[in-house]
Amino acid sequence: MQAFLKGPASISTKPVAAKEKSAAGSSGEGKRTKPIPWVEKYRPKNVDEVAFQDEVVAVLKKSLEGADLPNLLFYGPPGTGKTSTILAAARELFGPDLFRQRVLELNASDERGIQVIREKVKAFAQLTASGSRSDGKMCPPFKIVILDEADSMTSAAQAALRRTMEKESKTTRFCLICNYISRIIEPLTSRCSKFRFKPLSDSIQQQRLLDVSEKEHVKISNEAVSYLVKVSEGDLRKAITFLQSATRLMGGKEITEKIITEIAGVIPKETIDELLLGCQSGSFEKLETLAKNIISEGFAVAQLVNQLHDTIVESEDYSDKQKSAIVEKLAEVDKCLADGADEFLQLMSLCALVMQQLTQNT
Repeated sequence: MQAFLKGPASISTKPVAAKEKSAAGSSGEGKRTKPIPWVEKYRPKNVDEVAFQDEVVAVLKKSLEGADLPNLLFYGPPGTGKTSTILAAARELFGPDLFRQRVLELNASDERGIQVIREKVKAFAQLTASGSRSDGKMCPPFKIVILDEADSMTSAAQAALRRTMEKESKTTRFCLICNYISRIIEPLTSRCSKFRFKPLSDSIQQQRLLDVSEKEHVKISNEAVSYLVKVSEGDLRKAITFLQSATRLMGGKEITEKIITEIAGVIPKETIDELLLGCQSGSFEKLETLAKNIISEGFAVAQLVNQLHDTIVESEDYSDKQKSAIVEKLAEVDKCLADGADEFLQLMSLCALVMQQLTQNT
């Protein structure tokens, strides 16, 4: 009987040992660093790392030294560091321990109608801020509510926020972040210190991209970095994302201008020159073939409109009258594309007008 009882016990120990081994193995695997997108990996960790936005950095530094922080309104184009700046400042103010308790961040992906403002934001704002940091540094007696993409909030929600902002001014500071300040109601803008985030200069972007390339051991030519900056149009986030995509595509080889053109969806200069030559030829059939080729190759007509605008405005081959007529048509086509019009028809309409303008004098 004892032998019978011992048998299962001895058998049962083996799976347990196997389980322990597998658990140990999985915990060892868990210790490996998880791959993070470079945009998040190189996001500024403190206010000093924020590039090119001197006025905002100066104000936030004063508040970090002990001065009070006003309600803030950050506006400007995407990828210029608005969200990164306030998150870096909040981390420095509250430290890693209190950051989650003291900061409420609501993004455009969250529901932010009038009900959320009345319930979630109001409830968070009414909590009293107490407690000290574990590292012994002074902790400000207020919380921060970050409302990212605030220009997508309804007017009713913005109006509800106005009263909460006023009522809870002793315990809460608000930071509104948007691309277009004109979409924020006047009573909110008058309660905030407004800071415009400028598109990053080419030299600052180049420096950041070279730093990232060096840390990630990426081979990239100086011409490719300059072209990457030009393509991203002041948006550092877009530039770093393109750089990471190009690195993965090349697999350790040097990144060139051609690769960035493919990654960014930019239409090659040769294609645009060919289209303009087709317009000068005066042949509608040839123009239709070129337009079909552009569409079938998967190029976005909105991107073509942007590049065509730069090409025509900078060119000295056209008169001012021709330029004004073409640019007016470009604006009309851009509006139609934004409204969801058919790309091929809009491209043909644009090319027909360009052909008309270029063949008038010949």
